Amino acid sequence: MTQANISPQGRLRIGLPQLGKYLLPQLVEFQQEFPSIELELSFSDRLVNVIDEGFDAVIRIGEIGDSRLTMRRLTGYRHRLVAAPAYLAQHGTPTRPADLASHACLRYRYPTSGRLEPWPLLVKGRPVSVDLPQSAIADVTQALQAMAEAGLGIAFLPDFTVADAISTGQLIVVLEKHIDDHQDVSILWPSGRQSLPKIKVFVDFMVSRLGGA
Repeated sequence: MTQANISPQGRLRIGLPQLGKYLLPQLVEFQQEFPSIELELSFSDRLVNVIDEGFDAVIRIGEIGDSRLTMRRLTGYRHRLVAAPAYLAQHGTPTRPADLASHACLRYRYPTSGRLEPWPLLVKGRPVSVDLPQSAIADVTQALQAMAEAGLGIAFLPDFTVADAISTGQLIVVLEKHIDDHQDVSILWPSGRQSLPKIKVFVDFMVSRLGGA
């Protein structure tokens, strides 16, 4: 009750997925706006236990199943299949999902489960399965994007990570109409704790910068 009546300050422990590294500009801006709050950032794709592990808030991708947490939606994202112009000039541009079987596919491996990320491909609105090559594998998207930009193959990457490369022509989107993909992004915190000024200002700040209802 005392903390709820004072200005935002103190340690604020935030859990983020590995892709949360792309939020560093917003996190830096938050720290500059609220210098009395000490940010402690933990980046991991592991599904952390927010309450038991002592997090004040987490940003999470996907569905939320813990009823002890309060949630606000942020702007989601989608993946895009991209390749460098030089790669497409040499190997051709795929026009249907089945064509990917004869292309160099740069695959993402989830570091927590070890599974390869699936590519949700569609033909006439229906999911299809393609035996995708594993031409290169990495558990960080930056490595896959660097390989794609170098002309080593086709990568399946979040739209916000490749937006600049697409706008400058470094990467070209392929099979745009054959991808069925949307990822929800949410900010969560233990129910009943938003009255703490440090949590309230963080939630409000991130919603103002990243949208959400």
